[in-house]
Amino acid sequence: MTALCAQESIYNLLPRVEEKPIKLPRYISTFRPSVKHEIEENRAPWKTMGPAKIEVPSPKNFLQKHSKEPKLPDRKRDEGRKRLLTIPSVPHVTDHPLMGIQSKKNFINTNAADVIMGVAKKPQPICVDTRQGNKYLLETSGLVPKYINKKDYGLTPKYVIKRNEEVKRAQEEYDAYVKETLRQKAMKRLSDEERESLLQGLKKNWEEVHHEFQGLSVEIDTLPKKIHKERLEAQMKQLEHDINIIEKHKIIYIANK
Repeated sequence: MTALCAQESIYNLLPRVEEKPIKLPRYISTFRPSVKHEIEENRAPWKTMGPAKIEVPSPKNFLQKHSKEPKLPDRKRDEGRKRLLTIPSVPHVTDHPLMGIQSKKNFINTNAADVIMGVAKKPQPICVDTRQGNKYLLETSGLVPKYINKKDYGLTPKYVIKRNEEVKRAQEEYDAYVKETLRQKAMKRLSDEERESLLQGLKKNWEEVHHEFQGLSVEIDTLPKKIHKERLEAQMKQLEHDINIIEKHKIIYIANK
């Protein structure tokens, strides 16, 4: 401030109080003691200063030939001789050793009787289809007509009968719907009273339109008057046409919407 302003400036008349900045206390983490404790516990010698000192192997323990090959245990000759001496001798011809459960049944005669009295086994029928002798079972070949002997052979399956009934029912419902629709849209014949009432109503309407037509001015000099006259003439013409048709035909049919 002194460099920018002159010494006789009014800003220098009163002494200034230098304000020292307030220094905040340094931040200290709450986990500092626990971290310091973990570091001291995990500290070990030679952990970051190179490998630890170990004992150097002796030069007498050098690698020799066939030292890495597996070695079999030494054969014990004495045990082998003892095992040979403990083997029992072969029994004599006159000896009859007892082995297992004894029975007085004569298996030879029993087997012979079963073979004599048994029914001979019939060979399975086969089919040969080539001259080289390729054969296969006849029953599973499809050539034996065994399906015609079933009880339901030639009968219509149940699912086909059920499907036919459903189709028939659906066709009947559709026919009934079409018949009802045609009946509702069928033409209705007018009776004589209705025909006479309709004819009298048309004539009355024609008289009202004709009376209104007679009330028009003689001189038609504007466009609205001309349009009104043409509309009344078209109505009278249409009413006359309808009256002539009803008087000409005694029998009239009306279509239902």
